[in-house]
Amino acid sequence: MAEQLDGLTDQLTRFIEAQQIFFVATAATQGRVNISPKGMDSLRVLSPNRVIWLNVTGSGNETAAHLLETPRMTIMFAGFEAKPLILRLYGQARAIHHTDPEWEALSAKLPALPGARQIFDLDIDMVQTSCGYAVPFYDFVGERDTLKGWAEKRGDDGIADYWRDKNQTSIDGLPTQIVEANGLSDKSQKQKN
Repeated sequence: MAEQLDGLTDQLTRFIEAQQIFFVATAATQGRVNISPKGMDSLRVLSPNRVIWLNVTGSGNETAAHLLETPRMTIMFAGFEAKPLILRLYGQARAIHHTDPEWEALSAKLPALPGARQIFDLDIDMVQTSCGYAVPFYDFVGERDTLKGWAEKRGDDGIADYWRDKNQTSIDGLPTQIVEANGLSDKSQKQKN
């Protein structure tokens, strides 16, 4: 029942645009595999073989750490509300930070969300669909505003401090380069100044 394609079709792109949630999976060569749920209208299809998504500040920064070592990424969508379908996008991804030249043009395609941390750019090498017959029905009620409110309350300086305190390494101790890539000083250097 599974079908493999070289890229997204118009029909699959419309399916993605209708989704309220997607899941991102990455892994380094050693350690834990990470799977994260994402929402907030943060993903855009740029072409049949390219999607970007905006990553906002959260408790971990696993995806960024994994991609520095192994750029593999899988994004999965599931049809919860209508026709059953599971859609996976496989490819190579990279993190784009606020200081990178591409940030301005790509961020203009995404919602302006407080606490924006990275944009992940996925070059798709395979698309796979499968039936999704066992996926249950769920109704979308609405977006949570908890993370947005948390980031707005912290402000830019508070978010930078959070990156220094909580987002510099993965749970397996791999570096994320969040401080270096965004031109921030290390917390210990900040305290000396």
